[in-house]
Amino acid sequence: MEHDSQPEAYYVHVWIRGIHPMLWRRFLVRSDSTLADLHAVLQIGFDWTDFHLHRFRIRKKDYAVPRRGGLGCHDARQIKLGQLHFRINERFLYEYDFGDLWQHQVRIEKRSEIETSRSYPVCVGGQWAGPPEDCGGPRAFLDRRAAAPWRVRELLDNLLEDIETGDTETLDYRLEELQPWQEWLMLHRFDRRRVNRQLRQYAEGAPEWMNSRGGRQ
Repeated sequence: MEHDSQPEAYYVHVWIRGIHPMLWRRFLVRSDSTLADLHAVLQIGFDWTDFHLHRFRIRKKDYAVPRRGGLGCHDARQIKLGQLHFRINERFLYEYDFGDLWQHQVRIEKRSEIETSRSYPVCVGGQWAGPPEDCGGPRAFLDRRAAAPWRVRELLDNLLEDIETGDTETLDYRLEELQPWQEWLMLHRFDRRRVNRQLRQYAEGAPEWMNSRGGRQ
């Protein structure tokens, strides 16, 4: 198959380092899409907000979509995936938010012919919802995820106690305490349908894809 002349589809498996069980996605992307496109795919697929800086680290070179105050990287908008001639099972890094340092391991699983009946890019699999933004990185994420059921149980016990004692003045406060933990109890859910809706909007150039991000359900 001629990699330079005819676009191909790449099966791309991506997971976040340091998180167990594995938090992963599998995408189908076109070889004639750019690294900037792949950046958008990963932002959508893991429910990030693109608020922080990012970079790809491929064969000791760094690539990113240029941003004010960003790193001195090669322009990801100018590099198509097919130009990099990835080997099957080759891996590279996508880093997002250098404070929390989310390292996404990207692996090119295989190549195939473009299916005219299929929309690209598309997410074909995944597990677990993406981490909440600004939660502190993988270690803090795992600690808070483990603590969430016990903290919610404690807050519910306090809420029931207030109800039994008739302390209605603190009910609003208790409910406000519970609200931030709801997201942490829903991390087992991965809404692939919503991801693919946003990917289609991105591929079509529709502005809605940006407005519909970050809304876990």
